[in-house]
Amino acid sequence: MVFNSYTFVAFIIIMLALHNLPFSWKTKKINLLIASYIFYAAWNPVFILLLWLSTVVDFFVGRALYTQPNIHKRRLLLVISLIGNLGMLCFFKYGGFLLENFTAVCNLIGFNFHPAKPSIILPAGISFYTFTTLCYTIDMYKKESKPVKSLLDFSLFVTFFPHLVAGPIVRPPQLVPQFETPRKATGQQFINGLALLTLGLFMKVVCADTLLAGTADSVFGTDGNLGSLDAWTGVLAFSGQIFFDFAGYSTSAIGVALCLGFILPQNFSYPYAAIGFSDFWKRWHITLSTWLRDYLYIPLGGNRAGKFRTYINIMITMLIGGLWHGANWTFVAWGGLHGIYLWIEKAIRDSKNKVRPLVANNENMIIAQASLAPNLDGNPASGFIKALLTFLLICITWVFFRANTFILSWRMLQSMFGLSKPSGPPLLNTIDIIKVGIVILLMLIFHWVMRNTNVLKAVEKLPWWMVSITWAILLILIIISQGSSKSFIYFQF
Repeated sequence: MVFNSYTFVAFIIIMLALHNLPFSWKTKKINLLIASYIFYAAWNPVFILLLWLSTVVDFFVGRALYTQPNIHKRRLLLVISLIGNLGMLCFFKYGGFLLENFTAVCNLIGFNFHPAKPSIILPAGISFYTFTTLCYTIDMYKKESKPVKSLLDFSLFVTFFPHLVAGPIVRPPQLVPQFETPRKATGQQFINGLALLTLGLFMKVVCADTLLAGTADSVFGTDGNLGSLDAWTGVLAFSGQIFFDFAGYSTSAIGVALCLGFILPQNFSYPYAAIGFSDFWKRWHITLSTWLRDYLYIPLGGNRAGKFRTYINIMITMLIGGLWHGANWTFVAWGGLHGIYLWIEKAIRDSKNKVRPLVANNENMIIAQASLAPNLDGNPASGFIKALLTFLLICITWVFFRANTFILSWRMLQSMFGLSKPSGPPLLNTIDIIKVGIVILLMLIFHWVMRNTNVLKAVEKLPWWMVSITWAILLILIIISQGSSKSFIYFQF
């Protein structure tokens, strides 16, 4: 079941009705849990077993990790949890990929090895709920929070349907306390939730699927070389599509949860207004980037083990972040390219630090570190140019994210920079090029204007009649465009 379907409209109406009836809080939580399993089972009922297994094992292992005084036994329990979760993820998501690469290595060194190709179905959202349960067991091992008392609350934390399939990736302290006491949306929360759901569906159905997906699919689906204008138009179209698709899902998820009285963490903060690449990763897929920071980059040593080790830790984190997105070397290249960008950015900042006088106390150190953050007070025009440059460099990375092979990636890059002769006449017509140009330009302007606020705060400043008219227009455009809507891109991750 997906948010952009009439089935979901009926589903959420029933859930809202049940959630607001005078049942006990435990009954309402059971209703939410059953609804979450129904939401997931609508895709493939068999894989509910994986959800149950992951939930039950991590609930009891997490409790044992927190209470076990013997450090060796605690480490063994953590290893069991890691093997269980990551083993399940590796089998379903990376089993075929690992076998394919193992076969290639065997044949390269002279062994004639040709195994049957495995038929493995990737469970929807497995990367998301695996990371959700992993953070719980790791936190229990580090004793950073207390165990969840109720299996019902923990099960609902893992499977809560708004975030289950494509995030945001939630952590126990962010959601479990909300299940401990009765909650339902206030009038303002309900209106805000519906507004966010509408905006998210507009981003997905109208912007991503109707306006941009066709152009991106045409360009990346061609077999020959393209002209630079066609190639850049296709890459820009995908840059907008991937944002509107994924941010649309996250916005819808946050809105649905808010309609029920629950608050999910923010996952996007106008990333195409980022000035630099560390700023980009503070704005794009925020819950994943903070997860990788807290559970991978910092445990690796972060920036505490010297400059060389810091650069290595950055690259490892970005490579694994790329591989998390899919079982293909192009995703690893995408993450690696972001790692190189972050290397260059850090090197520039480190060189600027050398010319600053040494500071002698913590207060001055904090001021010196703060001065490295993007500052727009002096020259907003300069900041916009830097943000535009950041966006264009990020567009280059999207080539590896969208292309299925390195051959297609290289062909696309050659076409973008005029290094190859087009194989035929222009692929895109003038209307397609203008359409993509207008959508991307408006997206960039909107990101820049909104970079330091959020949509709900902005809406509060508008007159009610303007909000009502805009809301009605968005709903009409969603209904008109519904026939062209597709599944969310991040369902495959």
